[in-house]
Amino acid sequence: MNIQVLPDHKLSSVAPLKPCNVEKKEVQLILVKDQNGVQYTSSTIMPTPSTHGTPCTAEELEERETWGKKIDFLLSVIGFAVDLANVWRFPYLCYKNGGGAFLIPYILFLVIAGMPLFYMELALGQYNREGAATVWKICPVFKGVGYTVIIIALYVGFYYNVIIAWSLYYLFSSMTSELPWLHCDNAWNSPNCTDPKLLNGSFLGNGTSYAKYKMTPAAEFYERGVLHLHESRGIQDLGMPRWELVLCLVAVVFLLYFSLWKGVKSSGKVVYITATMPYVVLFVLLIRGITLPGAMDGIRAYLHIDFKQLNDPKVWIDAATQIFYSLGAGFGVLIAFASYNKFDNNCYRDAILTSTVNCVTSFFSGFAIFSVLGYMAYKHGVRIEDVATEGAGLVFIIYPEAISTLPGSTFWAIVFFIMLLTLGIDSSMGGMEAVITGLSDDFKILKRNRKLFTFATAFGTFLVALFCITNGGIYVLTLLDNYAAGTSILFGVLIEAIGVSWFYGVDRFSEDIERMMGFKPGLYWRLCWKFVSPTFLLVVVIASIVTSTGLSYDDYVFPSWSNVIGWGVALSSMMFVPIYAIYKFLSMPGTFKQRIAYCITPEHEHHLVAEGATIRQFTLKHWLAI
Repeated sequence: MNIQVLPDHKLSSVAPLKPCNVEKKEVQLILVKDQNGVQYTSSTIMPTPSTHGTPCTAEELEERETWGKKIDFLLSVIGFAVDLANVWRFPYLCYKNGGGAFLIPYILFLVIAGMPLFYMELALGQYNREGAATVWKICPVFKGVGYTVIIIALYVGFYYNVIIAWSLYYLFSSMTSELPWLHCDNAWNSPNCTDPKLLNGSFLGNGTSYAKYKMTPAAEFYERGVLHLHESRGIQDLGMPRWELVLCLVAVVFLLYFSLWKGVKSSGKVVYITATMPYVVLFVLLIRGITLPGAMDGIRAYLHIDFKQLNDPKVWIDAATQIFYSLGAGFGVLIAFASYNKFDNNCYRDAILTSTVNCVTSFFSGFAIFSVLGYMAYKHGVRIEDVATEGAGLVFIIYPEAISTLPGSTFWAIVFFIMLLTLGIDSSMGGMEAVITGLSDDFKILKRNRKLFTFATAFGTFLVALFCITNGGIYVLTLLDNYAAGTSILFGVLIEAIGVSWFYGVDRFSEDIERMMGFKPGLYWRLCWKFVSPTFLLVVVIASIVTSTGLSYDDYVFPSWSNVIGWGVALSSMMFVPIYAIYKFLSMPGTFKQRIAYCITPEHEHHLVAEGATIRQFTLKHWLAI
């Protein structure tokens, strides 16, 4: 075997060549095979007249930075995937949808779609060593989907940081001898505030569940003391940002900035705390929870098995959407994190390990949550279903109220809100890293000024988040939560799966993985990538659109114009896919067929299009390959 290597250029025998304008050259790539069947890349490089801008800088010629240690990467991925939804959504979904029976569709979708998509994104980022946009040098026409997921990650940062700021506010509020949501004698309480000791099953006999009763001190602290919701008439009446929440938001944004400004070298160390702390706290809360009266009733309710629920299509839709959002595929985060791995890292093992840890964490957290819900039901003489809820109502009203009745309540409140804070911070770090890596890989000036760009990104999310901490800010947050990363993220991952599996090709993608790890993915993974995962995503996208209803927050129904704005937010990210595809086609030279070929052929094979060679995407063999 004969491989030419020029003295001034470092050419990897396995990694794909990334062209750089040191001198303007035409690169002819020739694939030659070693005796063991592994493909290597040889290059013949011939100078041509300069057609581009200035030569690459020294920074652009440097090798891409890598994680300090393998554990940094694993903790970062786990920290991103394990977020607030693991605590405030999964346990309630499991309870509501048949308890133990819900695990059947949940595990099924994990195996046939969740893990394959997780594995695909890690392998894609690690092999190409690029962010979510530039990774599409493998099929340029799909670069728009890279921008789609980057924009979605940015949108999520707008409101996700606000939830972290709430957690920080609760944490500061907990540092008192008596928790502020224990009694009704505070300045924010309404005349109708009711002492929880007076609330029982007979008092709530009008059909109102305890979780929906908004006159408790804990509910009023959240809605009147923190959100000041009573001072707003709706989304059209926002008012000014609350200064206490502004300070908390500033603290969150600064924490994010100093965690990310030096790249993975700094963020990889922060996750040692933020990714491990939730597990310590969950374990402590579980030990305390199971010692409470009524705790076992709550756990039994959580684990009850009702197979009849599986006849309801909504249960399967809930399982599908939960597994998708829980693992975090499609936000560009996994691609960004994996791009900093060493080329020969075993991302297959990483995908299995981290996705399993995430799902086990969701299931485990249910024990800590429902042991306390069982205690609440026992204390007020109501059924579990009357206190069971999800989302902010669970972690900012029901759980804090339960904590406030325990001996040493201040300690337990501080511990609980530290857990919420750490759950949120590393997930927000992941989303912001996806934005920073994705755009800085595409625009080198941003990479050269990473600290300034990181500050600009953090400050930009802060400015938009101010709308979410006004008196009616919860309405803005609800709108963004429903539309910014709803149907749009499902659509983005569907296009991503089609681009990798069909246009780039599962067979070629498998060869890339073989170059990294020395073995090809099994037939199971290839079938999932090509057929099962895209079908799964298509069904979930359709179900998401069909089941979409007008927005509401408790009894408040959003005006119709706000739903129009919501869909505008969703479309603003999705439109990058068709717009960029049209732009790419029109910017390519040659005939109609050549333009198509340039658009769907990896960039390092564009010379074959120019030479008139047969393009593999124009052959039936390519589309039938598995």
